Amino acid sequence: MKLPAGLQELLDEGIVDDVIRQLKSGKEASVYVVRCGSENRCAKVYKDMAQRSFQRRAQYQEGRKVRGSRESRAMAKSTRYGRKEQESAWKNAEVDALYRLVGAGVRVPQPFGFFNGVLIMEMVTDADGNCAPRLGEVELSADVARNYHGFLIGQIVRMLSAGLIHGDLSQFNVLVGGQGPVIIDLPQAVDAAGNNNSFAMLERDVRNITETLGRFAPELLESRFAAEMWQLFEQGELQPDSALTGIHVKDETPADLDEVVFAIEDARYQEMARREREAAE
Repeated sequence: MKLPAGLQELLDEGIVDDVIRQLKSGKEASVYVVRCGSENRCAKVYKDMAQRSFQRRAQYQEGRKVRGSRESRAMAKSTRYGRKEQESAWKNAEVDALYRLVGAGVRVPQPFGFFNGVLIMEMVTDADGNCAPRLGEVELSADVARNYHGFLIGQIVRMLSAGLIHGDLSQFNVLVGGQGPVIIDLPQAVDAAGNNNSFAMLERDVRNITETLGRFAPELLESRFAAEMWQLFEQGELQPDSALTGIHVKDETPADLDEVVFAIEDARYQEMARREREAAE
């Protein structure tokens, strides 16, 4: 098995003792099962992305802090240096989000360090010690689906209370571990207060999870949590343990045209991503 240069360096330096196998490969990263001492962990090796991906990323990176004015100007002009800085910021975003969310009590993989573009983190396993399946790969009873939905809505609340929105939450990036759902894949995590598309992304995250689990417990499809938690967030009243009702209050304010355009573009992207995932499987 030929290893990426970054992972080979960790093997040579003794940070990783053995590379057991490749777990998955995507457009932005490949994940390997590695051994560190007596523990199996995951090594996420980020890939350098082509320039075509930066326009899509810009929607998520809006509001993120950069190191200085020089970097900010270079990113805005999309110079070679600016693209390099964007690449670095994108890779570091997941690491920063993981440490921030672990501190906020969100169930995400425990990070163990970021070395030369490789993130070492906890390997999420099922009750038998095998790599945990994705939420979309399991069949659930109605009761379990309701429990998972309540738990994941609570996790989204905790994330928002910490100032973050996943931005791409779905059945594909929730693992079903031995102790329940675990949220993964956070390089696109959104700064809730600084991104103009924050609510649209939050609403989509909640909808994706609700539709996935609503297949097993249809009454979940009637719940409306996103607007409720967002209103509390905007008022500065959202807490990690805020109790929500899930009752939708109709908003009579005029539609935000920017959000409508975002929703249309996002729907196109999601369909393309779905087709690519199906082609890869």
